Amino acid sequence: MRSIRQLAEDIVAREGGFVDDPDDPGGATNFGVTIHTMRRLGLDLDGNGITDTADVRALTRERAVDIFIEQYYHRTGIARLPEVLRPSVFDMQVNAGANAVRLLQRLLREMGQAVDADGVIGPQTVAAAESAVRAAPDHIADAYGIARRNYYLRLADARPASRKFARSRSGGKGGWIRRAEEFISPRFHLSEAEFNERVAAW
Repeated sequence: MRSIRQLAEDIVAREGGFVDDPDDPGGATNFGVTIHTMRRLGLDLDGNGITDTADVRALTRERAVDIFIEQYYHRTGIARLPEVLRPSVFDMQVNAGANAVRLLQRLLREMGQAVDADGVIGPQTVAAAESAVRAAPDHIADAYGIARRNYYLRLADARPASRKFARSRSGGKGGWIRRAEEFISPRFHLSEAEFNERVAAW
């Protein structure tokens, strides 16, 4: 597996630079770090006593990588999961918060594991994940990636303002879907026709 720093650098590359999209509940964001996260961490980078959009703009790529490693990987307990699951769960934790872990827990339950879908990685979730990996070592990462793709599609079904993140302006796969499929074996990617059929009602 790639190092945690490499995985975090990949996430920063996917997230891109500064954006402040009114349709994104995360608000002003730079390198994937939202203004809400910066306020929670007390990051007043310009020293004016408040954390605002100027501080988000001032965030460096290196600081973003450090935040992801410390706050989204170690602090959440993703480091305790089996290695095969860490890259995708880490990436989704940055993108969707505790829903990344809840999604994993629901998948584990579907696989017959006894685990609560509470969004917290504790001994129960770690044990369930280890058991699931032993049962399906060649499929668990794909199963999580597919569940993640379905999560994004359902979110866009329910929230029209989010559809631009799942479908591009040209009608192809949007950033959310491409991002999920980076962690899914190519044979399980949606074809163009399959994707178009799935989003036809939008």
